[in-house]
Amino acid sequence: MTDGRTDTGCLACDLSAGRAPLPGGTVLRTGGWVVEHCVGPFGAGTLVVKPVRHVVHVAGLTAGESGALGPLLQRVSAAVTEVMSPEQVYVCLWSHAGGVPGHIHFVVQPVGAADLTRFDAFGPALQVAMGRAGCFPDAAEVERVCDRLREALGPTGPADPTR
Repeated sequence: MTDGRTDTGCLACDLSAGRAPLPGGTVLRTGGWVVEHCVGPFGAGTLVVKPVRHVVHVAGLTAGESGALGPLLQRVSAAVTEVMSPEQVYVCLWSHAGGVPGHIHFVVQPVGAADLTRFDAFGPALQVAMGRAGCFPDAAEVERVCDRLREALGPTGPADPTR
């Protein structure tokens, strides 16, 4: 289910390894997981939580990765709530690239009334509408938001032994 690769065939791996541009840089790295700003069209403050190693199925997570996931998603969601003040924070799994299972990642997306009104949608339909609109956040805004999110998340803890 996993192949451990970090080659250029995976955008998620390339972003983490610095082989692809990542506005905002790494926000947090802890317990086999990395948190980065989303490079998709889901707005400023939308983060991605993904395993450091290449994993394409939740069933392929180790016990340690799985055990760290819930608390990390809660911590990241709390930071997004603090910094972005949304009405709701969506947390969802994405894992397809071109219709083929890819590096799993959890999207942590702040959603406010302006998003719901602008796209006249909510939930998965909102994400589809945002994707179709293709409005990517400004890189300078992403940098500012990531600085605030790093501060809200606090110290990153010990270095990740898998890197």
